[in-house]
This record gives sequence, C-alpha cells and structure tokens, in this order.
Amino acid sequence: MNTGKQTVLVVDDTPENIDVLSGVLRPDYRVKAALNGERALKIAAAEPRPDIILLDIMMPGMDGYEVCEKLKADPATAKIPVIFVTAKTEVADEQHGFELGAVDYITKPISPSLVQARVHTQLALYDQNRELERKVRERTEELIETRMEIIRRLGRAAEYKDNETGLHVIRMSHYSRLIAEALSEDEEWVDLVFNAAPMHDIGKIGIPDSILLKKGRLNEDEWHIMRQHPAYGAEIIGEHDFPLLRMARDIALTHHEKWNGSGYPNGLAGEAIPLAGRIIAVADVFDALTTERPYKQAWSVEDAVQLIDEEAGTHFDPQLVPIMHSALPEFLDIKERYEENATPDLEQQL
Repeated sequence: MNTGKQTVLVVDDTPENIDVLSGVLRPDYRVKAALNGERALKIAAAEPRPDIILLDIMMPGMDGYEVCEKLKADPATAKIPVIFVTAKTEVADEQHGFELGAVDYITKPISPSLVQARVHTQLALYDQNRELERKVRERTEELIETRMEIIRRLGRAAEYKDNETGLHVIRMSHYSRLIAEALSEDEEWVDLVFNAAPMHDIGKIGIPDSILLKKGRLNEDEWHIMRQHPAYGAEIIGEHDFPLLRMARDIALTHHEKWNGSGYPNGLAGEAIPLAGRIIAVADVFDALTTERPYKQAWSVEDAVQLIDEEAGTHFDPQLVPIMHSALPEFLDIKERYEENATPDLEQQL
C-alpha cells in the first residue's frame, strides 16, 4: 500500500540497529529493512524502489562497499542515494565510501537528529535532481522534435516545387523504413533513416521551376542543371556533428548514385555509396515510377518492380531489391494510405 511517504531502505546485519534506525525514521518515512547485502539488492531492484538507502559497511558475506558498488553498477538503482551508517571512523574508510558513490557517511552510535537531518537533506537533493532530469529530458525531447519537424518541413518544401501535396516524401520515407528494418535491428539507426529521408530532394529548391515542371523529357542542358540538385542539397544541409543531419546530408548527396558507378553527382559505386543513400534510391525510384509526375504518367506496380529487378546490380544495390519484394505488401499499403488524391492530416504522417 502506498502511504504517500518516501521509502527508506535500512541495511544492517544487526536487528537491533535496524530497530533503532526504523524508530528514528518511521514517523516521517516508509521504512524497509534488509539483514544482508543480497536481500538489500533484491529490495532495491524491486518496484517501487526505495528513495534512499542507509547501508551498514561491516556485514558478513557481502559487505556494504560491495553492495554500494553493485547498486551503482545497475542503471535501475544507480541514482538512489546511499548513506553509509557504520562504526568505521577512519578517514580512509569515509573516502572509500564516497569514491564508491555514497552521498553521505554517518558514524555509529547514531544521533537521531543527525540521521533525520541527513536523510531529509539527501532526499530533498534527490527530488531536485529527479525534477531537473525530468525537465532536461522534456526539453531535450522538445528540441529533438523541433529539429525533426524543421527537417520534415524542408523536405516538404522541396516537394511542393513539383508535387502539390508533398506526399512523395511521406511514402518514400515509410518505404525506406521498411527496408532499413529488414537490414538492421538498431532502432536508432532505422529511425535516422526514416527521419532523414524527407530531406533527400531538398536540393530541388535550387532548380528552376521551368525544369522541374517541364512536361516531357529534359534536354541535355536541362539535365545538367537537374543533376546539380544532390550537391545543392548537401550544401543546404551543411556538415554537422548531429547524426540526423549527417545522414540527411549523405542521403541528399548520394541517392542518385548507382551501384555500377554510373550515377551522379560523384560516380560512386557499390558500398562506397552510403547504405542510407542506397536504401533511399530504391524507395525513391519505386515511388517516382508508381506516381504521376509533370513529365510522365504513373506506372503500374508490376512494371515498376520489373524495372527495379532489371536494374538490380547496375542501378540498385542487389541486396536491397529482394528486401523490397519481401516488403511489397507493406509498400502497397503505404501507397494506398498516402495516395495523391487522399487528404490525410499531413501533420501526423511523419
């Protein structure tokens, strides 16, 4: 039953010592007790965890130093403040306790008022630290979400130049995630691919509308200009230490490179092309082929898949094409959900 009081775990191999400390603390706190280190670790790891631990040092078997070391090594209990309560009075003993992560050191025989004051102070600090961590975590999440929202909006801004809804970036981002998930169990990396993918064509902002919106084939001079958009994109994103922006730059710069080295802008080949760029190449082309553009009608899914199959090992990483086949049912669900004549709430799609 939760009394609303904070919980103190008292650890001592002598029951009389536990009784004394419990008597001092029970009026203000919920008190739990353990007669040995093994039991203390089990109580500390169980929910709800204690808010503070008063720990004897000289105990048979696992002594207090070892208990403290194990508590600090476990992420689940590492932040619980530990106060050593011990008859060891040497300065070296006290120093060793602080080195192990204890926040305070009380010598026996105890002074009840001193114990109450020390516990109160350390719990207040612990509460302040937890609240500060919560605020920092909340603020960090806000900053991450703000940064990602800017990236999404920039991606959509590029698509608005040749796509009225910007749904291309939504579809191809989801296609990219499916391929990335099949390649890696690293959820953080998969999320980076998904969230960086919308920036792949940001360089189109630098391409004249007369070229982007031209109906029919581009001439040689127009193609030369169009092929600049990966470099423009890399320049717009810039070079950063942030993993998301680094990946976004790689994708913007390399998503038109080809496995056989015949792509642009730098003629990279094979695994010299970043994996994220190779993934986006498949997702981008699949969506480009299966949707209408100013210069062409939409291809059927069958024809698009056939072309990608034919280009495996030349345009596309041959490892990725079978993955696309395996994920094709999910591709088609995404294609239907975010088709161009749909009216989804774009705020919720990425």
